[in-house]
Amino acid sequence: QVQLVESGGGLVQAGGSLRLSCAASGRTYSSYGMGWFRQAPGKEREFVAAISWSGDRISYADSVKGRFTISRDNAKKTVYLQINSLKPEDTAVYYCGAAEGSTWYRINDYDYWGQGTQVTVSS
Repeated sequence: QVQLVESGGGLVQAGGSLRLSCAASGRTYSSYGMGWFRQAPGKEREFVAAISWSGDRISYADSVKGRFTISRDNAKKTVYLQINSLKPEDTAVYYCGAAEGSTWYRINDYDYWGQGTQVTVSS
């Protein structure tokens, strides 16, 4: 079992930055790929970024490349999402997930989810 708790969301102005954190508990955390998804009001949850258990494989959605950075600290059992140059269209609830398999782009790839953290970007 892996439990995930996101934090770091908030209200920021366009152009600002945030760092989201996802703290994990569970013995096998470090063996999971970790990902971030987001869900805006009235829209489906979409892939944002993912990182392999060792950190050597990282993927981003095209819409966030160059602005978002995913990283993980296995000693702290924490995954981070650094978000820069925020835009109003980044407004969403951001979720982190843990995936036991080797693919991370689909919701069904993930075995565990956090409760989400709200990011609101004002123009």
